[in-house]
Amino acid sequence: MDYRIERDSMGEVRVPVDALYGASTQRAFENFPISGRRFGRRFIWALGLVKASAAVVSGQQGHVDAARAAAIVKAAEEVTDGMLDDQFVLDVFQTGSGTSTNTNANEVIAHRAVSLTDDAAPGWIHPNDHVNFGQSSNDVIPTAIYVSAAAAIHEDLLPALVALQESLVAKAEEFADVVKSGRTHLMDATPVTLGQEFSGYASQVEHGVTRLKHAVHEVEELALGGTAVGTGLNAPDGFAAATIAEIARRTGIPFREASNHFEAQSAKDGAVAVSGTLKTVAVSLFKIANDLRWLSSGPRTAISEIRLPSLQPGSSIMPGKVNPVMPEMMMQVAAQIFGNDAAITWAGANGNFELNVMMPVMSSNLDESIAILAAAAKTLQERCIDGIEANADRARELVEKNIIVITSLNPHIGYDKGAEIAKEAFISGRNVRDVALERGVMTAEELDAALDLKKMTEGGIIG
Repeated sequence: MDYRIERDSMGEVRVPVDALYGASTQRAFENFPISGRRFGRRFIWALGLVKASAAVVSGQQGHVDAARAAAIVKAAEEVTDGMLDDQFVLDVFQTGSGTSTNTNANEVIAHRAVSLTDDAAPGWIHPNDHVNFGQSSNDVIPTAIYVSAAAAIHEDLLPALVALQESLVAKAEEFADVVKSGRTHLMDATPVTLGQEFSGYASQVEHGVTRLKHAVHEVEELALGGTAVGTGLNAPDGFAAATIAEIARRTGIPFREASNHFEAQSAKDGAVAVSGTLKTVAVSLFKIANDLRWLSSGPRTAISEIRLPSLQPGSSIMPGKVNPVMPEMMMQVAAQIFGNDAAITWAGANGNFELNVMMPVMSSNLDESIAILAAAAKTLQERCIDGIEANADRARELVEKNIIVITSLNPHIGYDKGAEIAKEAFISGRNVRDVALERGVMTAEELDAALDLKKMTEGGIIG
């Protein structure tokens, strides 16, 4: 590889000749050969957005001359558009403030801005003096974390969850008259309809949407303006507020300046709160996915009350086997989100005095959780939920064998007599109605009314 020599306050550094970054980025690249895991597209987009918005304001307010500011905006917009992603080369596991990545952005944007300007001499735009004007890594990185998370929630995750909830509502209506065995403790219980089960799933997702809409407000409050320690040193009055207004204008998201910059930089409780909500949504989707596996199990030797779409062969050795691959995908995504939340929680706890020092790993895990949850919910909806069919005959067969329907006779014959009839029905393999009729506890007409399976799903005393 060909190199050029860059110089900084620590001396000379060899930098790849075609790289847009400079000495500081190269030092960090060499210092942190940890995982090969880089910041994702959404975070780099957010970082470019912050730099572009800051340049717009610094130009308007006269802190950076108009020509330089315009060039910085153009280069930063190339960052937001993904044109310079290959220049963001640093590992997530780096300095806890994310200073290395902020510097990476400053160097790339400065170098690119110069190349976009006719007759500009090298160094005409300075990474710190111009691109980073009025900013510090300590307020830029937390701002980018929150902008990234909020945008991904609004644009990707909430629409995916709403679509999933609507699909589950549609299935609840479609399956409204399919009576089946309820189950508690994985054991037979009184009847429900398949539609009622799916309405519960729809409600879980609906509650998740409500929780997420509330939580996202926490990451719409931005740290920009606090600079190094929260005091705002070197940030002109009104600079941060105007920059945040520009970010809000460009995204359509109601971002606002932090009410307390010391909290905004020393703590990341908003990110922890959002992660906790993502975990709760993931718990809901894990439960739904696991139920779908059980309800479709078999198909000959287990429950098989629903049929999932057949998407791919399920075995390399057993011909004809088809597995519940979409629910299993969803469960694995949920497991990853649980792990990410643990990392985010611990990272959030490590705010020391005026700065949290585990922001890069927090950002990486938060962005991953949002992205995979959105993709998994969308895929589950489109490739599984929409194609589910009820196996009404199997559901009827199983519920008619269910001795727990004796429960509906309790108001008429009492619990103890009901227990005797249920026990005899179980041992003899006969159904509850025949045993109860034989014992003469009720007439045939009374039993038919009290043992109406559909009415059992509607609540109240029947018969």
